[in-house]
Amino acid sequence: MVEVKNLVKRYGDTLAVDDVSFTAETGEILGFLGPNGAGKSTTMNIITGYISSSSGTVTIDGCEILDDPEGAKSKIGYLPEIPPLYIDMTVRKYLEFMFSLKRVTLPKREHIDEVCAVTKIKDVQNRIIKHLSKGYRQRVGLAQALLGNPPVIILDEPTVGLDPKQIIEMRNLIKGLGKKHTVILSSHVLSEVQAICDRVIIINRGKLVADSSTSSLSQNLSRSNDMTLRVVGAPTSVLSALRAVEGVYKVDKGQKTGDNCCEYHVYSERDKDTSKAIFYAMAKNNTPIVMMRGNELSLEEAFLRVTKSEPHIADKSERGGKG
Repeated sequence: MVEVKNLVKRYGDTLAVDDVSFTAETGEILGFLGPNGAGKSTTMNIITGYISSSSGTVTIDGCEILDDPEGAKSKIGYLPEIPPLYIDMTVRKYLEFMFSLKRVTLPKREHIDEVCAVTKIKDVQNRIIKHLSKGYRQRVGLAQALLGNPPVIILDEPTVGLDPKQIIEMRNLIKGLGKKHTVILSSHVLSEVQAICDRVIIINRGKLVADSSTSSLSQNLSRSNDMTLRVVGAPTSVLSALRAVEGVYKVDKGQKTGDNCCEYHVYSERDKDTSKAIFYAMAKNNTPIVMMRGNELSLEEAFLRVTKSEPHIADKSERGGKG
């Protein structure tokens, strides 16, 4: 588990990180987002022990990073955006070197074989790293992060520069890691965060402005429980029945989508879930629903909303996944 409490980092008069607190639980994949200059990289560097904080604490699996830096760092596997590879070494020799550098006490040959199998690089382990593709180099970087089986894995833009096939493969690898490790993933690709992460936190102007599951974040920031329906039946009858549902304050008829089928945009009060009532109303009206979807914000829209507005916490208590 990673626990960050009241983290502050000052550079002279500049407050780069302003009282940031969050936790990442064991077995959770946490997405860490923020616009350029928000304090995201500074926070990541403090968590990994690369720089120190001005105040506050970071605890890695029970070890506080300032009180016991060696113990805390031994519990972290870190893959920076540009993997720290010695490109004139073979993959195997590089992993053996990193094994010794990290003072891993596990059986050397068996452990490196296991890491190669997990990251799917066994077929290139005797090749020189500089001759590998970008995708394989990322895998080798991930393999070194896994040496010693650290409980916490921190990944900074792990799919940058990869082709679509390599991105899918890397995402699957990261999802697999989340079963045994705490994973903190920093990325600018919001679709990637949505596909991989159980939870997302967003930092802006040095402050934590959102902490929620990816789905809850969008829902919490939506103005209302709006939805779009496709309903078979006479429009006048459908509109009348929808407008009679308690909590619905506006209904707009959209385009015709088929024989006697139209689309309708239904606007409901923010704290009123009208989906069941609408379903029963349409059944009673003998006008069947053939499609119903919520009009929640996308993760991109939610990200823009919280980073453009004044800093505030977006429903910190609403956490999904394993958090």
